[in-house]
Amino acid sequence: MDVKVVPAVLPTSRDDLERQLSELSGVTDEVQLNIVDGKFAAPATWPYVLQSHDLEHLIAQHRMLPGWGKFRFEVELQVKRPEDVVGTWIALGATRLTIHVDSIGTPDRVLRDLEVHYGHDKDFAPDLLSVGFALGVDTDFKVVEPYIDRLDYVQFMGVSRLGKHGEPFESKIIDRIKEFRKKHPSVAVQVDGGVSRATAPALLAAGVSRLIVGSDLWRAEDKMTRYKEIKVLAEQYGIYE
Repeated sequence: MDVKVVPAVLPTSRDDLERQLSELSGVTDEVQLNIVDGKFAAPATWPYVLQSHDLEHLIAQHRMLPGWGKFRFEVELQVKRPEDVVGTWIALGATRLTIHVDSIGTPDRVLRDLEVHYGHDKDFAPDLLSVGFALGVDTDFKVVEPYIDRLDYVQFMGVSRLGKHGEPFESKIIDRIKEFRKKHPSVAVQVDGGVSRATAPALLAAGVSRLIVGSDLWRAEDKMTRYKEIKVLAEQYGIYE
């Protein structure tokens, strides 16, 4: 299984999203778009800032996300009641949805709606729509185990505070990932938060197959070089099954 390195984007506005995507042009063709509502996590990102109506306008004009066709979008929903907005992001071109299990009351209902209304079926057409649940640093992974057979992946958060780049990495998740992989060796695991050149080797050795990289990439003067450096680590320490 080839390890993926995916930049995380935290847009403050639609213009900021387009600017960040332009900086990633030629670096990668896949990004994770972090969407924060200012309630489940803070501070709020686009489109929840300044009462933006960008999403409504895009939908009304039958348009897709900026950069759609050039990038494949994973949308991580750090929002309350994500079940109310998953359809919007699918309509705008998202092919991966990461939903925080702590933000939903009934995970079964969310998955059922995705299956009934959007045709999601684990591993059936991952290029069209993949769905994963995200776990907070202290969230017991037992809460997702009843749904493992319906998820394409599980995301572990590497930081305690959501919604910002540059938060300190919580090393205790390494052992949690190892334990999870031991119980569920066939389930893909990705990590968002605190992923860097320093933390990547241990994450990869623990069995992570997808690294979501934020501040370590964005703070680099040469993003292409930094991206390649992390890709080299993925090749050295990654898992291939």
